[in-house]
Amino acid sequence: MKFHRIDITGWTASFRYPNLISGFQPTLEVPPLSTVLGIINAAAGQFVTYENEQLGYYFEFDSKAIDLETIYQMDSKGKTTSNIAKSNVIRREFLFNPHLVIYTSNEAIANYFKEPVYPLLLGRMNDLASVNSILEVDMEIDETSFELKGQIVPVFPYRLAGMIQALPQYFTNTFPRKNLGTKPYSIVSCKNGVTNSNIETLRDDILGLNVFLHQLNYTNEQLIS
Repeated sequence: MKFHRIDITGWTASFRYPNLISGFQPTLEVPPLSTVLGIINAAAGQFVTYENEQLGYYFEFDSKAIDLETIYQMDSKGKTTSNIAKSNVIRREFLFNPHLVIYTSNEAIANYFKEPVYPLLLGRMNDLASVNSILEVDMEIDETSFELKGQIVPVFPYRLAGMIQALPQYFTNTFPRKNLGTKPYSIVSCKNGVTNSNIETLRDDILGLNVFLHQLNYTNEQLIS
């Protein structure tokens, strides 16, 4: 099978837990599917729709650390917000030297990354990233036992070992944005892969990776609903 492999790197990355708003901010060790689709939207400069498409990605990093960050808090009353801001310092976890690899059979998606419209971010606005390469690669289904790492896999029906977290899949093109669906995923870090032979994956022999393919079906009707 012919796939386009998009290689993206940065200095830092941070993917917050969806339900943690205040206090210490840990980071997920693999970005949610919605984050990767958001990166594609940034490159395209528009909301991208998908109809019966497949997308895979792999994420790795060198190390994890904690930084101190100044935030500004404002009080809101109903629909109005006070102009008075109060500063605070929180501890935020981040990933150093991140590397994201996106796999798609859609040439249009690969072309978006040749001249991205908006900055590419690996999480937050200061986690800038750049495209290293866009290559066409041959990938075949691997039916042998393999190590899966640096990816998320839906808990159902696969029941893969890993940290389980409910993560968003995509968001609507409306204000305010609406979540198009949250699923429980097994998050398998690049630091502790899982050996499994029950999940169909594609093999990238050059990078030595097995890649799980997410099934995408987000149409215009869903994005503007």
